[in-house]
Amino acid sequence: MKIVSAHEGTIPISSSMSNAFIDFSTMDCSILALVSDVVVDGKPVVGYGFNSNGRYSAGDILRRRILPRLMGAPADTLLADDGQISPEKAWDAMMRNEKPGGHGERSVAVGVVDMAIHDLVSKIAGVPLHRWLSDEHGDGAPDESVFVYAAGGYYAPGKSLVDLQDEMRRFLDAGYDVVKMKIGGADLTEDLRRIEAVIEVLDGDGSRLAVDVNGRFDLETALAYGKAIEPYGLFWYEEVGDPLDYRLNATLSEHYRNPIATGENLFSLQDARNLIRYGSMRADRDYLQFDPALSYGLTEYRRIQDMLAQHGWSSRRCIPHGGHQFSLHIAAALKLGGNESYPGEFQPTGGFADDAVVENSRVALDDRPGIGFEGKADFHRVLRELHA
Repeated sequence: MKIVSAHEGTIPISSSMSNAFIDFSTMDCSILALVSDVVVDGKPVVGYGFNSNGRYSAGDILRRRILPRLMGAPADTLLADDGQISPEKAWDAMMRNEKPGGHGERSVAVGVVDMAIHDLVSKIAGVPLHRWLSDEHGDGAPDESVFVYAAGGYYAPGKSLVDLQDEMRRFLDAGYDVVKMKIGGADLTEDLRRIEAVIEVLDGDGSRLAVDVNGRFDLETALAYGKAIEPYGLFWYEEVGDPLDYRLNATLSEHYRNPIATGENLFSLQDARNLIRYGSMRADRDYLQFDPALSYGLTEYRRIQDMLAQHGWSSRRCIPHGGHQFSLHIAAALKLGGNESYPGEFQPTGGFADDAVVENSRVALDDRPGIGFEGKADFHRVLRELHA
């Protein structure tokens, strides 16, 4: 088999909301279709990919470097022993002539293509990605459902405490038991009012609430917030400082006894390993949020999982950022601790299949071949237009 054409585009996923660091008024996303020479029911099998939310489109890198290398590689050099495309060999082709370091947006571009390749190979195998991945690289017994939490609680013009509470009630009504909100975009006094308002909706149970700083705090502010929120017993305190400030994270872990979560803005095996080596993350309580779509794809994410195992970490301590179908399959196949969810946000790319049901903060996997973008009607329509 071979890839006969690649079709790349950009779509908006903008919003008026903001977190402690950025607003989403100009946020966009790269999308990709890889058309193969394999024909099923009279149509070529097509693999789709996109980059996760929170990072802008990477079209220039895709068009100038990544896709030309993939499409220019001799077809037989991309094949595994079974004659199908090897995601690992494709990854090597995409990264040819790339220097070490400088991961940034390059990792996003590679992640888009890697996702499309995994969608393609599992579709050709006729199985959902979580089944293909579990059989190829797992234990052959993927989880039947995955824990998910609802992420929201953004800042928005005119948004009141009552509006915030109503948003969280909608999450609970939709089947989520655990929710997440943003902090750090207001002062400590105001953020504590916001936190307490949400905990009130959660029947006083702070362990069902996670808070996310999006990397805004310096060490002094991180410690001040940590001291103030520790009595709430929150689900986690997320990305408190700059993602590469391992010393800040290590110092925070000495003072804050409850779970810390970070990693969504670390995009490589090397950065993930440095977090484990120097960030004093605690394998008995903390969470790692590396997003496969942003960090060179599933091919690199499996290397990260191998590294974590060597350092004594359970895969159950990993809950990827992003709230999309790709990570949902990965979570089931590699037995991760769960997956983020963005009910209603970052459309049309975010979220799960249209018929997915959240019950007790868990989502069951379906049987659609590949990642199952065909089960998201609005998004699938956009993806099909790429190669129509």
